[in-house]
Amino acid sequence: GWTGDVKYHLGARKAYRDGGIEHMPITLLPNPSHLEYVNPLVEGTARAAQERRDQRGIPQHDLQAALAIVLHGDAAFPGEGIVAETLNLSRLPGFTVGGTLHIIVNNQIGFTTGPRDARSTLYASDLAKGFEIPIVHVNADDPVACIAVARMASAYIEQFHKDFLIDLVGYRRWGHNEGDEPLFTQPQLYRLIAEHPTVRQQWAQELIGEAVVTTEEAQALITAVQARLRAARQPQLTGEEQLPAEAAMVSRPAALPEVVTAEQLAELNTQLLQWPQGFVLNPKLERVMERRRSAFTADSGIDWAHAETLAFATIVAAGTPIRLTGQDSERGTFSQRHLVLHEHARGERFVPLQKLQAARASFAVYNSPLSENAVLGFEYGYSVHAPGVLVLWEAQFGDFANAAQVIIDQFIVPGGAKWQQRVGLVLLLPHGYEGQGPEHSSGRLERFLQLAAGDNLRIANCTTAAQYFHLLRRQAAQLQSDARPLIVMTPKSLLRNPRAASLIADLAHGSFHPVLDDPRTAALPEQVTRIVIASGKVAVELLASGELDRAPHLAVVRLEELYPFPESELAAIISGYPNVQEAVWLQEEPQNMGGWSYVAPRLRALLPLEVPLCYAGRPPLASTAEGSHSAHATEQARLLKTAVDPIPELQPAISGGYHAD
Repeated sequence: GWTGDVKYHLGARKAYRDGGIEHMPITLLPNPSHLEYVNPLVEGTARAAQERRDQRGIPQHDLQAALAIVLHGDAAFPGEGIVAETLNLSRLPGFTVGGTLHIIVNNQIGFTTGPRDARSTLYASDLAKGFEIPIVHVNADDPVACIAVARMASAYIEQFHKDFLIDLVGYRRWGHNEGDEPLFTQPQLYRLIAEHPTVRQQWAQELIGEAVVTTEEAQALITAVQARLRAARQPQLTGEEQLPAEAAMVSRPAALPEVVTAEQLAELNTQLLQWPQGFVLNPKLERVMERRRSAFTADSGIDWAHAETLAFATIVAAGTPIRLTGQDSERGTFSQRHLVLHEHARGERFVPLQKLQAARASFAVYNSPLSENAVLGFEYGYSVHAPGVLVLWEAQFGDFANAAQVIIDQFIVPGGAKWQQRVGLVLLLPHGYEGQGPEHSSGRLERFLQLAAGDNLRIANCTTAAQYFHLLRRQAAQLQSDARPLIVMTPKSLLRNPRAASLIADLAHGSFHPVLDDPRTAALPEQVTRIVIASGKVAVELLASGELDRAPHLAVVRLEELYPFPESELAAIISGYPNVQEAVWLQEEPQNMGGWSYVAPRLRALLPLEVPLCYAGRPPLASTAEGSHSAHATEQARLLKTAVDPIPELQPAISGGYHAD
């Protein structure tokens, strides 16, 4: 899967050495041509470098441990919205790095567009005024002034731990690049630039005038520097580009998660339900916590959020730090998580996972600002610099991840192929059709499936709390051995659905299963003539529906992990039903969305040629879902019925391929 990248997108690392000891490493992050989108990655990387996470509780944060420096373009700084989103992170508890040095490399032109067409403000830096950031405009032709303002910025950041902005006003001598002709669009400006002496020429004349150097010495310096540059460049011109060894890009064997016993889980659960004396919860929340206290013995089982909390507890107890951020992630969008408790009368905060006696690593959870782009970029940057941390970002609704599509498309998905950045970042995207309209239904599963290649992602859509528990633990176990971003279509209605709950034995034993067979039919496989394959909530709905009462011949197979596609596991289940005559893919999403386009050719390859593969779901739509709850209910009932009803006479004749219903 290795592709590499053009040279001006690549990152680098340099460290000053003194007496063989490395001092002050400088990291240049790789970044694409999507201007300014690397900004939050710089902040997240700096935050990861500033924190120590090897003890329980909140990470220890040292603002002096790293400095973030971000270079901006004068057209991009006011033009790209992610700039404002990133600036807004600067003073927030979960995201601050104690001050960033911003430098606008002000060339007074964006490609061929002048300032009057690029911004509505007088200065390129005016956006920063709203964040009370000091701004200094400095002449790029004056090296002494540039050094002075850099020292001022450094002192300000060290003293006040706030951002500082330098507007470095200069120009581009050759246009957008050496092959461009700027006279086509800015003839007056570039006639002036052609006659204007360079910074080097001006500085040399000033030093000569002050008798610091002679003309000959100045020329000798130029000759020496150019010779060094040619010598550094020559091996790159003559040698072939070296790609990484193939073995470096092959997934290494995953470390098996250590089994946690029921007794250990019970002890962790007890610790999680202890809070300071006099700390009174809201009465409604007290009932939620009481259910968690009794869940280990009750038949109702452990629900989704409870299983998640237990997974987090086992992970930090094993020594892996966790960082979770997102809009409303402390409580959970659907009032399900409650990782941060608030005293009912006084409003004091308490985080049980930070007081867990068994913990050997830190736990951090933060509500993020109303931003997907900057926050997801921040978490990706954090993951890059701290590969041993389980970093999770949660969208308020999965639909909103499309507001961070550049971060997904340019960093998360291809980062390993372009820059060898293997990260274990987890995206939690609430997904499921509950009649809440087209902006609260789809996490855009189809987009991630389309982007999956070369083992670059893991994509899951679980149906039980135990599956989610084991999935998180597997991801934590593979951070060092086989790190890959994990995309999880998390549920909404399944959060409290008894059919999605799990018993303690399900958590204490076993591991994550990419495919789940139908428990109703596994004992009598010979009677099954139709297999319905589905992923996520719709599979649970079908199992819970009355439709199956009239279909003892039907087996519901749940595809829990879609990528990497579990070909061998699914093939084994299909072969276990010797009399199958029909196969149906069931999904909630419209036919042009969801998993259908991805799974259809893969399922077809696994099925016998004489077995037709049919589709049950919504027809192709421009919008993700209906805007009416009644219309949703009608359509949901229809697709469940379609999965069970006999196939019309014409359709069984279609085999060896896939088709719409």
